[in-house]
Amino acid sequence: MDELAALLTDALGEDRVRTDIDVDDDVTHDETLGARPVAPVAVVEPTSAAEVARTLALCTERRVPVTARGTGSGLSGGCIPHAGGIVVSFARMNHVLDVDADTHLAVVEPGVRLDQLDAVLAPLGLAYPVYPGEYSATIGGNVATNAGGMRAVKHGVTRHHVLGLEIALATGELLRTGGRTVKTSSGYDLTQLVVGSEGTLALVTEATLKLAPRPAHAATLLAPFPTVDGVAGAVPRAITSGVSPSILEYVDMLTMAAIEREYDVDVGVPPDVKSSALAYLVARMEADDERRLEEDVQRVAELLVTLGAVDVYVLPSHAAMQLVEAREKAFWLAKANGADDIVDVAVPRAALPEFMATANEIGTAHGAWIAGCGHAGDGNVHLAVFQQDREAREQVMLELFRAGIALGGVISGEHGIGTAKKPYFLALEDPAKIALMRRIKHAFDPAGILNPGKIFDVEAAP
Repeated sequence: MDELAALLTDALGEDRVRTDIDVDDDVTHDETLGARPVAPVAVVEPTSAAEVARTLALCTERRVPVTARGTGSGLSGGCIPHAGGIVVSFARMNHVLDVDADTHLAVVEPGVRLDQLDAVLAPLGLAYPVYPGEYSATIGGNVATNAGGMRAVKHGVTRHHVLGLEIALATGELLRTGGRTVKTSSGYDLTQLVVGSEGTLALVTEATLKLAPRPAHAATLLAPFPTVDGVAGAVPRAITSGVSPSILEYVDMLTMAAIEREYDVDVGVPPDVKSSALAYLVARMEADDERRLEEDVQRVAELLVTLGAVDVYVLPSHAAMQLVEAREKAFWLAKANGADDIVDVAVPRAALPEFMATANEIGTAHGAWIAGCGHAGDGNVHLAVFQQDREAREQVMLELFRAGIALGGVISGEHGIGTAKKPYFLALEDPAKIALMRRIKHAFDPAGILNPGKIFDVEAAP
């Protein structure tokens, strides 16, 4: 490792390489609950794609594990380093390289944060419409996990907005996938293969992103429902109403009470209504025309009442912003209240009532408290699991994942597999599919240096 550090220093410069003595604790972990921090032997901070490629070529030659890192906001252990390996930090590759307002696209380096990109786009009337809830997250991290968020019901997830990538392969080659066009039928779609691969196939050094117009007007509705089934049943009708909400979120009674208490949010719901509400639906509409927005709000409010809402409240802009921001911080709320694990299962939205009922049964059977919220519009359920006994908790998690898959869903909708969900993924996923993934991994990374141990285990090719 001393020899590698010396070679990296020679290739990149002394200010690009930090050895174990200088590595701070922040790079040893992400935000995964209960994950064990791991210290890398060095952190490399490249400033160009060429430097990333040189780093990977040196590490492949010496079989040194490499883990990419943005700001470390992941929730599945995906950017926790490998013992004896290095971290490639993209902190210095954080430039917005180009914004094409005419074709609605941006070209950015992987270390660009979401809030940084938004500040550049806002004056142009444009937006990158993927908001996974943590605005300090980087584009590179979003690409690695195929991040989603509350606005996915209307705008989709990261992969729907990545037109092309520049990637560094483990063997040191740089290549481009996709481009600036919204359509391609030119061989295998390597862009979409890399999106969501959690840094196990290649390191992203540049991303070309599709943008959207920034709406001029918005309104947020809050609808209390007497049952969880009522919320879940209202979601498909709201989506097919023709209004196309940009946010459609489910929040259970306990989580809403915690949001109001911890973040000092006043949603204006009278006490008698709160006492009869077991769940809430948060709906946000956006439009360029104010009159059209008013019509959409009236239409959705009337629809929700007919579907069983106790009442519907149009929140003042300040309260709406507070509620949306607090909902995006639901993980931190669960963490602060002692949650032992979290779930981001995604199921077909029509299956939400059945999954939530099953989750309640699983929690009761194993003495666990399960609470949370979710992206009701796309069936992505976020649950906090409170069960300190490790064996009991692991059984709860396994049964929750199995229940989601049985309903046509997946283990993770947006957080990724990483190390936290790897045992469940290997136990429940089709072995033939995992075998194919391993072969793809070998093709991209024959020495097995890229983020080893994440998603599944792979031995290096001989």
